[in-house]
Amino acid sequence: MSQLYNGMPATQLDGVVWRKSHFSNPSGNCVEMAALPGGAVAIRNSRDPRGPALIYTPRELAAFVRGVKNGDFDDMVITID
Repeated sequence: MSQLYNGMPATQLDGVVWRKSHFSNPSGNCVEMAALPGGAVAIRNSRDPRGPALIYTPRELAAFVRGVKNGDFDDMVITID
């Protein structure tokens, strides 16, 4: 695997397994995540699998997930019934 950096083409992340949420909608509008060596995580847009991948450290991802669980971003979410 080449040097990891934010915005690198997702296609350069050879051998990773991309996963998406079970809550993703049927039209494929979602983000996908892949575990990277050393605990980092890559995130990409499922509609553009060859596009850029954002790379986050374990601490960055943990802070984001804690914020989501705490409701820090609830005002940015559209409720879908």
